[in-house]
Amino acid sequence: MARRGYRPDMESVRAVLIDIDGVLTVSWEPLPGAVDALREIREAGWGVALVTNTTSRTRASIAGTLRGAGFPVSAEDILTAPAVTAAYLAEHCPGARCTLLNSGDIREDLDGVTVLDEAGSGAVPDVVIVGGAGPEFDYAALNRAFGQLQRGARLVAMHRNLYWRTDEGLQLDSGAFLIGLEQAARTEAEITGKPSRAFFEAALARLGVGAEEAVMVGDDIESDVLAAQRAGVTGVLVRTGKYLPETHRAATGTPDHVIDSFADLPGLLRGAALQ
Repeated sequence: MARRGYRPDMESVRAVLIDIDGVLTVSWEPLPGAVDALREIREAGWGVALVTNTTSRTRASIAGTLRGAGFPVSAEDILTAPAVTAAYLAEHCPGARCTLLNSGDIREDLDGVTVLDEAGSGAVPDVVIVGGAGPEFDYAALNRAFGQLQRGARLVAMHRNLYWRTDEGLQLDSGAFLIGLEQAARTEAEITGKPSRAFFEAALARLGVGAEEAVMVGDDIESDVLAAQRAGVTGVLVRTGKYLPETHRAATGTPDHVIDSFADLPGLLRGAALQ
């Protein structure tokens, strides 16, 4: 359970973990005030890590798109679920042969992972990796993954997100399909991206700060904010992106802070009474 009634002292904050989709951008278009706010945060000397469950693009591609929109970021600032998944597999399943169910080409960030080409191959993988949903999540692909799981493959998922927001509204994500695979194959996915504690710990290690010295800013109250709080990081929920009042009310805990948008974050970090 996340901490109720807790309001951390912002004077101890040295770094900011930031979700991208729904916080800085929607459909990769900057949200109002987000570019200026991130620039102000960087100029003030706070460390920055962009932590995202986005699985449709590589870190380099994400960085290029954000820079093109005016955000002061590089690929080194970005920690993606695919990159964390590669590290997880190297530690827990070294040498595993994997199949990948994902929308978009992310193999560049799956460094060291052996991904089988399933075209015409009857090979049974050691691991089925589930990334982000899209047109590739059709019956044939899901049924093939189901068969592989029945034959003993492990199920590793980059996240459990049920949906995300685009410029066309909320869209289904892989978490909606993952539930079905788990139930049908009678297995439980190993989650590598948010909300896993390891994801936040990897971001903190990259920035060289302790959990008590960081804040996490997200639009997903469970996977971004409350998960970060369970890892000891101060949670900041923004009312943009996938934020819905009903999910806020029904959440399993209370965010440390709630702000209207990322544009309000510099004021919060300076101690402004925005809550």
